[in-house]
Amino acid sequence: MVQFLRFVTLGVLGLLLQIGAVSAQEGKVWTYNGPEGPEKWAELEAANAACAAGLEQSPIDLRPYYISSVEPLAFDWKAQPFPMVNNGRSVYAQVAKGSTMKLGSEEFALKQILFHVPAEHAVDGVRHAMEIQFVHTQGQKKLAMVSVFVRAGDRNEIFSQLMGHAPGKLGTQPLPNAVDPMTLLPKGRGVFRYRGSLTMPPCTENVDWVIFEQPIEAAQSDIDVFKLIFPMNARPLQPINRRFLLKGVY
Repeated sequence: MVQFLRFVTLGVLGLLLQIGAVSAQEGKVWTYNGPEGPEKWAELEAANAACAAGLEQSPIDLRPYYISSVEPLAFDWKAQPFPMVNNGRSVYAQVAKGSTMKLGSEEFALKQILFHVPAEHAVDGVRHAMEIQFVHTQGQKKLAMVSVFVRAGDRNEIFSQLMGHAPGKLGTQPLPNAVDPMTLLPKGRGVFRYRGSLTMPPCTENVDWVIFEQPIEAAQSDIDVFKLIFPMNARPLQPINRRFLLKGVY
């Protein structure tokens, strides 16, 4: 069975899991467009060199792929009243202790739920309306990213509640009641697996991705709520280069 999990440094995890306001990352501002946009990330900080020089960058177009067996996944995410945080580049849900995922025989803790518009990854050149990224860690040195695409369709009650409490400016807004993040997973068990990077500075590599093939649906009006706050917060697609993209059923 192919083993995917790789190590990332504690400093990188700190950056990912403690994203600050607009002036975060210990130096110059980075954005998703303009003079501090993705094409300039590597020039803003020496630590961002991989954003331009890396050969295993994310996101990618999920093709071509190889059919393969993949490690089993088991989710044990707990309902809770997530604080919704606007950090100036995105909105995310901060997750309390107790929600876990098993990838093969290894257990990871769910830390954050990030939202991007449009989807960062593409399928056959097409990006869905949004992408939800579930950030998991094992201790301080292992990282597993689980992604779910969102397309316009039927209303998803939990997604609607999360978007309804997304802060429109820098700050935090707690949900008034507990919501179950398991309802943000699709019914289909098909997933893509590949080795990539963080999709934001410092673009560190050796990050492994689990991306659900089937999207979930959400009301267009709820998607538009996020777009009013952040019309675009997705990194451009990166070359797949010599990597292997696998597709299987967990």
